[in-house]
Amino acid sequence: MKYSFVVFMVLLMACGRGKKYHDDVKAASPDSSMLAAILNYQKETNESFRDPETSPLPDKYRKDFTGLDFYDPDTTYVVNAKLVLTPDAVPFLLPTTTDRKSREVVYGIAHFSLNGEEHKLEVYRSLDLVGEEGYEDYLFLPFLDDTNGKETYGGGRYIDLSIPEGDTLVIDFNKAYNPYCVYNKKYSCPLVPRQNYLRTKVRAGVKDFNKD
Repeated sequence: MKYSFVVFMVLLMACGRGKKYHDDVKAASPDSSMLAAILNYQKETNESFRDPETSPLPDKYRKDFTGLDFYDPDTTYVVNAKLVLTPDAVPFLLPTTTDRKSREVVYGIAHFSLNGEEHKLEVYRSLDLVGEEGYEDYLFLPFLDDTNGKETYGGGRYIDLSIPEGDTLVIDFNKAYNPYCVYNKKYSCPLVPRQNYLRTKVRAGVKDFNKD
């Protein structure tokens, strides 16, 4: 989670050990590969939260931490969006949960279908990070949806992306994560712009954090 100082998760392929060739093909199907990637993402995220070197959790929460509350993996929330670039976009200051403002520019508009409806989201490029090693092709996608304040954090969630080679941007909402300020107030987290509100329920990714 680059915006929360966590690296991208490594995708795993699901591989079968059956003797029949058709068993191997089934195990390597795109759907099973995506499910394996989502499960591995959840596993790696929980491991990073347990590690005191990478966890945003204060000691009082981390010592009893057993895992984040994720929605079940759902490949219908992996969408192929058409990315329309916005080369003439003017950089702007994005407010955060503190007095800090994040320097952003709209890199493009992602157009996609989800839950039977057409949607669009602004995709941002951070001018504060673009010159740093490892962030050369980093894109930031914050969003709000109709689960906020009920099943998920009321302030919305983030997704980390990379600049694609073409105009197709794969957005996996199963990898939606909470701003780190949900877990620890010492973090400064960008606020989700209202124009990135999805008028649907995104039941994928991480749910709200229960500190009890």
